[in-house]
Amino acid sequence: MTRQGARGFSLIEVLMATALLAAGLALAFATIGNATSASERAEAQARQAERLRAAQGFLRRQIEGALAIPFDQDGNSGEPIVFHAERDLLRFVAPMPGYLSRGGPYLMEFELVPGRDGQRLLFRHYLLTPEGVIEPDAEVEAEVLLEGLRGAAFSVRALDDEGEPGPWLDRWEEIGRMPILVRLEAEFIDPQARWPTLVAAPRLGSTAVGGFGDPLRPGRRRL
Repeated sequence: MTRQGARGFSLIEVLMATALLAAGLALAFATIGNATSASERAEAQARQAERLRAAQGFLRRQIEGALAIPFDQDGNSGEPIVFHAERDLLRFVAPMPGYLSRGGPYLMEFELVPGRDGQRLLFRHYLLTPEGVIEPDAEVEAEVLLEGLRGAAFSVRALDDEGEPGPWLDRWEEIGRMPILVRLEAEFIDPQARWPTLVAAPRLGSTAVGGFGDPLRPGRRRL
């Protein structure tokens, strides 16, 4: 009795199996790619949110710790300047965190400047001594706290004549004292970035020069 040979796969069956295998692999790779992209986007958003929280926390701590120490004089009146505020610039004296400096009071400078990809918030600091602000030999390299801003502005608030909070001001005229509130409003170009409006209250708000001594004396260097 002759045994018949085992029946093999036809060419059409092989092609169909190959096509199904290729489709399964493509679907698997697409799923893995989508999951990887989603994970990377989530990580990028988490890093961005952490940077924003760190920048806001640092700015809040420095404003709240502002000291009523003059760092310059008005060129016209000679009045000592304790706090300077405009829409795009804040300048005041505060202690630097120990992990960033040698400690002691520093002149803080927060400035909003235009950049290639929107506005940026820059931070500079200068050591303040009894002789005045120590000017560096070279231009101080600014730290970029925020970037990619569509628009941002500082504003300040003081008490009115009746002791009630007054309107928000784009410019601080009472340079010899500090405001009671400082605000930074910001909007990012990236719709995923969120900046809750920062409102910080200097602990010495409305304090004028006095009680800290006056470092403005002959021989003082000015910025």
